[in-house]
Amino acid sequence: MRMLLKISIPAEQGNRALLDGSLPNTILSFVEKAKPEACYFLPHYGKRTGFFFFDLPEPGMIPSLTEGFFTALNAEVELSPAMSLDDLKRGLQGIAG
Repeated sequence: MRMLLKISIPAEQGNRALLDGSLPNTILSFVEKAKPEACYFLPHYGKRTGFFFFDLPEPGMIPSLTEGFFTALNAEVELSPAMSLDDLKRGLQGIAG
């Protein structure tokens, strides 16, 4: 299932992680494991924020994919199912009257 993972890193922890090298290492570790189809980064509500769209074949993978963001970056982590436009079109076909 396609998922959206949003991480928000508090400024103080992000600053430390940037200086000690764990910020890029943590992000790249996730990217190597999840192989996201898209990654976007921006400041959002005063925090370094990343959005990753990736396929999650097995829910049991969630801890191994997200734990580094919690432990290394003290990040807030949100995980949500996501649809492409084609997915939405298929889903809406049975609803339209």
